[in-house]
Amino acid sequence: MAAPSAAQRVIIENCAIATVDANDTEYASGHIVVADNKIESIGAGKATEGLENVVRRIDGTGHLVTPGLINTHHHFYQWITRGLATDHNLFNWLVALYPTWSRIDESMVRVAAQGSLAMMARGGVTTAMDHHYVFPKGSGDLSGAIIGAARDMGVRFTLARGSMDRSEKDGGLPPDFAVETTEGALIATEETVNKHHDASFDAMTQVAVAPCSPFSISTELLREGAALGRRLGVRMHTHGSETVEEEKFCHELFGMGPTDYFESTGFLGEDVWMAHCVHMNDSDIEAFARTKTGVAHCPSSNARLAAGIARVPDMLKAGVPVGLGVDGTASNESGELHTELRNALLINRLGAHREAALDARQALRLGTFGGAQVLGRADSIGSLEPGKLADFVLWKIDGLGHSSIADPVTAIVFGAAAPVTASFVNGKQIVENNRLLFADEEAIARDARAEAQRLARITAQA
Repeated sequence: MAAPSAAQRVIIENCAIATVDANDTEYASGHIVVADNKIESIGAGKATEGLENVVRRIDGTGHLVTPGLINTHHHFYQWITRGLATDHNLFNWLVALYPTWSRIDESMVRVAAQGSLAMMARGGVTTAMDHHYVFPKGSGDLSGAIIGAARDMGVRFTLARGSMDRSEKDGGLPPDFAVETTEGALIATEETVNKHHDASFDAMTQVAVAPCSPFSISTELLREGAALGRRLGVRMHTHGSETVEEEKFCHELFGMGPTDYFESTGFLGEDVWMAHCVHMNDSDIEAFARTKTGVAHCPSSNARLAAGIARVPDMLKAGVPVGLGVDGTASNESGELHTELRNALLINRLGAHREAALDARQALRLGTFGGAQVLGRADSIGSLEPGKLADFVLWKIDGLGHSSIADPVTAIVFGAAAPVTASFVNGKQIVENNRLLFADEEAIARDARAEAQRLARITAQA
C-alpha cells in the first residue's frame, strides 16, 4: 500500500489578520500556514522555520487577511434582468418581472450564474448560494447549469432548490404558467438533493430545500418541504417578513403573521434560514432565537425595494444567527457582497440604535462567520483557525483608498471596496489582482449581454 503523500504547504506572512474566531483574535503582522486544503497554523510574526513541502510563500505586506466572504441569499438568474422596474416596491416589482423570468432557459441561467458568481468571487466571496425557484416547462437542467457554473469558478456553493406552486389563480403573485405542481416540485427537489448534495466536511456543493415565499407557495408545499428537508438531512430556506404587504397577505390568508405561519408548518429551526426578515416584532425575534432559525440580511436589496430596515442589532442580541446576502441582482444591481459589509453597518445606524447599531468588526462577522452559521458550516468555514478549510482573502489596504486608515478592519468596512490581491477556496487560489483565474470575464460579459437581449426579445414577442 502506497504511503500517503506529504501535505503541500502555502505560507502567507507579513500581513494583518482578522481571524473572526470566538475571541476576535487579530494580528497586526502575522502568518498563515495552509496544508493542502486546510489551515495548519496561524499566529503573530513569521511562520516556523524549516517547514517541509512549502510550495509557495506569499508576502502579505500591505494586506489584511480575513476569512472569505459568505453569501447567504441570491438569485443568480436575475443577472440578465438588471436595471428593470427600478421604482417599484416588492409586490409590484415581482408582478412586473415574473412574466420575463418565466421565460428563462438553461443557456440563460448558465450565463447568468457565471455573471453572478464572477462578480462575487472577484470581490472576496469564497462561498456562494443561489435560491433558484423559477423552473419553466422545457427549460432544461437549470440546477445542473447553476452548479456547473459554481464548480467551474472554483467557489464553494449551496444551491437552495426553490419552488412555487401558488399562482395567480390561487391568490398568489406568479402567473399561472410560472409555477410547478406541488408534487412535481417536491419530487424535483428530492432528485436534486440526491444527485448533487455533498455532506462531507470539505464539500464544495450542497443543496437546501427552499420553497419560495408565503405568497408564491401553498401551505402544503411549505409543510411537506420542511418534512422533506429533515428526512434528507439538508437545510431549508425561504423568504420571510420582507415587507408590510407580505405581513398583510399572511394575516388575510392565514390569520397570522409570517413567523407564526412558518412555525405552524414546521419551517422554523436550527436547520432553517430566512431571507430578509425586515418586519419582525419582539415575539418574532424571540421565536427565531428560541428555534435558532437563521437570517440572511440583505441591506441593499431592502433599500432598493423600500422594504425597510431589519432589526439586526436586536436579532444579534437575542442570539439569532445572522449572515449577509447580495439578493438577486434585479434588486441589487452591483451584485457584490463586500459592499454589503459597509451598507449593513450604515443602514442599521439609521434605525433605532443609531451609532451603536453595528461596528466594523460586527459587520465583518456578519459577512464571514455569521454566514457560515446560517449555512450550517460554522465548523469548517467562516473563521481562520487551525483545522478549518483554507477559504480566505488578501485585501490590499496600502493603496490610495485605504492607506490613511490606521485600523485594517475599519479600512475594509468603512472605506472604499478594497482590491482583492488573492482569494483562496479550499486551499486553491481563484482570484489574483482582482481577476478571476478560472473564468474569462470579458466572455461572460458578452454572453450575459446577448442572453439578456434574447430574453427581452422573447418576452416582447409573447
